[in-house]
Amino acid sequence: MSSAKKPVIKGRVYHLNLPKGSMPRYVLLPGDPGRIDEIVKTWDSYEELAFHREFRSVRGIYRGTSVGAVSTGIGGSSASIAIEELLAIGSDTFIRVGTCGALQGVIEPGDLVIAIAAVRYDGASTDYAPLEYPAVASPEVLMALIEAAERLRVRYHVGIVASTSTFYLGQSRPGYNGYMWSGVERRLNELAAMRVLCFEMEAATIFTISQIYGARVGCVCAAIANRVRDVFVPGAGVREAIMVANEAIRILSKIDERVQEHKPIPPSLVGEVASSLGKG
Repeated sequence: MSSAKKPVIKGRVYHLNLPKGSMPRYVLLPGDPGRIDEIVKTWDSYEELAFHREFRSVRGIYRGTSVGAVSTGIGGSSASIAIEELLAIGSDTFIRVGTCGALQGVIEPGDLVIAIAAVRYDGASTDYAPLEYPAVASPEVLMALIEAAERLRVRYHVGIVASTSTFYLGQSRPGYNGYMWSGVERRLNELAAMRVLCFEMEAATIFTISQIYGARVGCVCAAIANRVRDVFVPGAGVREAIMVANEAIRILSKIDERVQEHKPIPPSLVGEVASSLGKG
């Protein structure tokens, strides 16, 4: 009989339907299960592992590096389940590969946003820590993402994102029949004034939980909209975000190999990432 506290069915975690050791340590986290198809097109090989509810799981090889991908669905609640169960089966390094709506006029549809930290409007992360606890990316994952974007010569911006629990009112969009509550109506303009780069829905949850458990985490999103200019271009930049995440995983794996072998990390492996922080 399975434990209600730690639900496992025939050796598989309940929601992902995966056994321990079935996923690599490095995992990409798209929200949309359909984005898995776009991810595996960029890999050398892959195999499908499971598809239960919103959680579609694959593993494969990208340029000699073992990598996995699991869709988290929409929002922090389902993303928290994915992180919990991935950690339980042995993964420890996560990169969210998502989409976002830009809050700064200079961010064009198709540009990438690499998150340093996230404003915690996600709801789910408050079950793990008070709002005073910061939702931040891991420095080594952040630097790997910047280096990957530099190598691939894509347009990118580095900064703070805002993770919301809802897509419409939570991101200052009117609801049904134009309904709007004053508590969220001003959110877009206020965040833009604070130089927050975009709205998205999962980074704060993934960052908070990963930092609490000692996992490594980062986030790269394709800007498919610009909210201040009211422009919407579905799919813009998604392939570039996937490629940057793939390359960041490869960089991290090479660094990890050298650390494990007690070898110095050559500057050529990570480049001059510090000089890249102000670009975009």
